[in-house]
Amino acid sequence: MPSLKKIRTRIASVKNTQKITRAMKLVAAARLRRAQDNIIALRPYATRLRRVIAEVAARADVRAHPLLARRKPRRAGLVVLTSDRGLCGGFNANINRRTERWFREHKAELEEIRLTVIGRKGRDYLKRRNYEIAREYTGVLGPRSLEAAQEIGRIVVGDYGRRNLDAVYLVYNEFKNAAQQRIVVEQILPVEPIELEDDDGGFDFKYEPGRKELLDRLLPQSIETEIYRAILESIASEFGARMTAMENATTNASEMISRLTLEFNRARQAAI
Repeated sequence: MPSLKKIRTRIASVKNTQKITRAMKLVAAARLRRAQDNIIALRPYATRLRRVIAEVAARADVRAHPLLARRKPRRAGLVVLTSDRGLCGGFNANINRRTERWFREHKAELEEIRLTVIGRKGRDYLKRRNYEIAREYTGVLGPRSLEAAQEIGRIVVGDYGRRNLDAVYLVYNEFKNAAQQRIVVEQILPVEPIELEDDDGGFDFKYEPGRKELLDRLLPQSIETEIYRAILESIASEFGARMTAMENATTNASEMISRLTLEFNRARQAAI
């Protein structure tokens, strides 16, 4: 049986750890509220814009703009969103495993997969497994999120327009609540048209100032907005996962302290 001194030292160590996990939970909860407000504010705009773009894609001629063109996928871009830090449960591990599964499912049918990774955890994981990363972004999950989304959007839009890519996908955690996140693999290029009603007549919109000018502005902006929304979803999911992980760690520490205290009391009685 361990000595009284060793048990007392272990109890003190676990209590110190518990203080840290409790503080980290409170910090994550505070940051989660801000992140949740950001994503809730953006979702209606992003959803409506996606609906408008999908309807434009359904009505306009595919030759109206390069981003409306659909071709057999031979080269695909995959944008993976992870976090820069750990201690958030299975948040990063789930994304990394889903990314590897996507590679296995599509490797045979694609000539090239161009990988863009946001977050140190995803970058380090994929590099250790010898995946070739075309672009990586770290330290952008915060004030620089919009800037990063715009840069990535410009790159993938340019590659798709020049036929360097035939499809672009996002892999990220969609925020549900503090305890639940859902992994999403979402295609953002080519633009997916919606199903039109039979009585719509197949008419196209009237564009002002002109169709080309409007699509040149609207379509790239919609791609940047989708990437930005995914980043905000990922940020909120990370804080939710970290808050839950730290809450579980605090609870486990309490249970361990109770067990060690009981062991300490038994050892003291035995010594007496």
